[in-house]
Amino acid sequence: MKKATSAVLVLGLTQVISWGILYYAFGVMAPAIQADLRLAPAQLYGAFSWAVLVAGLASVPVGIAIDRLGGRRIMAAGSLVSGAGLLALAGSHGLAGYFTAWTIMGLGMAMTLYEAAFATLNRSLREAARKAISNVTLMGGLASTAFWPLTAWLLGRHDWRTVCIAFAVALLAVCLPLHLLLEDGAAYAAPARHPDAPQHYSLRQALAQPVFWLLAGVFAAHAFVFSALSVHMVPLIGKLGHSGQLAVALAALIGPMQVAGRLLERSLAGRATPQAVGVATFAGLPAALLVLYLLGANAWAAILFCVLYGMTNGVLTILRGTLPQAVFGHTHYGAIAGALAAPSLAAKAGAPLLLALVLEGGDYHGLLAALFLLSLASFALYVFAVRSHARSRWRSWVSM
Repeated sequence: MKKATSAVLVLGLTQVISWGILYYAFGVMAPAIQADLRLAPAQLYGAFSWAVLVAGLASVPVGIAIDRLGGRRIMAAGSLVSGAGLLALAGSHGLAGYFTAWTIMGLGMAMTLYEAAFATLNRSLREAARKAISNVTLMGGLASTAFWPLTAWLLGRHDWRTVCIAFAVALLAVCLPLHLLLEDGAAYAAPARHPDAPQHYSLRQALAQPVFWLLAGVFAAHAFVFSALSVHMVPLIGKLGHSGQLAVALAALIGPMQVAGRLLERSLAGRATPQAVGVATFAGLPAALLVLYLLGANAWAAILFCVLYGMTNGVLTILRGTLPQAVFGHTHYGAIAGALAAPSLAAKAGAPLLLALVLEGGDYHGLLAALFLLSLASFALYVFAVRSHARSRWRSWVSM
């Protein structure tokens, strides 16, 4: 089996399982956990947000470790850590134990989810990593489809603690050995520079570039918008005058549209740079929000919003893996991609709680206007970032 095919199959399967268990299953198990542990909603969901924040804080050291050691050992260890976190969750009986378990699982998220998988593919496959990343995200998009109903089925037959133990066993018995099958690439030597090739920045050099901070801000802004919308999607559509049944049906379009967006990006991979794909992707979100804000009372406009929102979100996942490589090179990809991801994960963690406070007055139109302006500003910053970086690369090359 070819190296790229083997890596895609291994990581595609482990991403489905890891995302399904560490991220999507919680939404189904939350009511049972809350009733058993007698947690307030802020405590129940705050621990999950804390885990996402922990993943952001750990993303840089995890990326550095993958750059140096490869992903095989790091991702295998991540499955071990995640399994330990689930066992701790199953054994928790109070708030302290509950938060401790999610802290462990947050570290496991950083070591096993997309950022770690992308860094592993980059180190192993180099220039071939872009297509592999697209294929892995296509498979990973099945996580919610598989684990929402699976978790509900298990909860219908067992208590939530038993389900956590079963999920821990799945991570230890399936994901851990699969991660150990991964091949680690050799240490990378940067090729001779030419104007069409990216410079190979170290983390320190990348942090000194304005484009790094612009892109970090752009990704964080979009993570905030996407996270806020994901939590409030159904009530938002309902507030625009649509029935609850239609709102749920429209929200269900988003998953398939994510896959459609990733298929479209995959078809363009050989003809468009990640920077160019990013222009269309970052333009899609403000366009979707504008349609919903101006015409959202119409069913066709709500459908168009869900289509654009889903496709944009699907492609953005791929861009998180391909854009750092295109702009900053391969050599220190894991560290740089981890640093870029950290603000996004922090924004993703904080958005649902912040929006819940903002929406206590029920001003959904004001929310849409604010999110539209934020997404429009981030699109403008993205265009400025990639154009200014392209000009600086050419000036640097000409002066050599």
